[in-house]
Amino acid sequence: MQGRMAGAGKSLKKQLKDALIILGGGSLLFTSYLTAVGDEQFYSNLLMPILQKLVNPELAHTLSVQMISWGLVPRSRHKDSSTLEVQVLGKKFRNPVGMAAGFDKHGEAVDGLFKVGFGFVEIGSITPKPQDGNPKPRVFRLTEDQAVINRIGGNYTNVCFTFLHEPGLLLQVKKERDALKCEPKPALLVKIAPDLKPQDKQDIASVVNELGIDGMVITNTTISRPPSLQSAHREEIGGLSGVPLRNMATQTVREMYSLTKGKVPIIGVGGVHSGQDALEKIRAGASLVQLYTALTYEGPPIVSRVKRELEDLLKEQGFSNVTEAIGADHRR
Repeated sequence: MQGRMAGAGKSLKKQLKDALIILGGGSLLFTSYLTAVGDEQFYSNLLMPILQKLVNPELAHTLSVQMISWGLVPRSRHKDSSTLEVQVLGKKFRNPVGMAAGFDKHGEAVDGLFKVGFGFVEIGSITPKPQDGNPKPRVFRLTEDQAVINRIGGNYTNVCFTFLHEPGLLLQVKKERDALKCEPKPALLVKIAPDLKPQDKQDIASVVNELGIDGMVITNTTISRPPSLQSAHREEIGGLSGVPLRNMATQTVREMYSLTKGKVPIIGVGGVHSGQDALEKIRAGASLVQLYTALTYEGPPIVSRVKRELEDLLKEQGFSNVTEAIGADHRR
């Protein structure tokens, strides 16, 4: 009798073990499936929060670039329609949502980023010599604020220096570009910060108009710290990006569009986490938009979501395409 009971116990243990293996394998397969197909809820509510708890921001960035460069990302399931098509800066963009500077510093993941669904990808920065950057830690997540503070480069310093104190440098860059023996010539765009005084913005607009600069990227990160910030990292030194930058960046787009009389194409950057955010920048004067911080919180599916929401909003507001919406707030 005892032998039978012992045998039954072993049999039960084996069944439980087999069941756990099956369940574990099934969970792994299901998780792998959700990761591969780019399920938005799975990424934003489970996968990305877990990764943020396990991996520090800079390592997470390095791993993300590597994974995307290997093509290990979910392909965008959103089919871009003609509604999202934009022709600007001498090029046709299948959609106006781009990858912002700073993510793919070495140009390793361009193909993978297009696979995710971006309409264009900015790589770099470019420096004369390799730079190690500031001491670590130098990237901080402000999770409660859906923001990031980054002090790897110098983009949080006086970014208007070139325009206001050394306009000759920009003129020289333009001359070198114009001397290139290729057609068409690459577009020359300048990027400005949101932390500018009204007179600074007017001066920059004058320089851009006078030199015939092809476009502007608005904005860079901010050195300001909105009082609404909740994270313990809010006082870290560096450039703040993400949701807290959104309204400030959009307002700067609006002001520079007005100062340049809508004649200088603008790429709007800063706090784009939804189709509504993208459309607000477009209506303020942006022809294209970029995101970065949203990708670190929501994962690759954020790109398809922004495009889908943007397309729906354009139709709801009576626009047949993105171009019709550019600068719409100035025409009301």
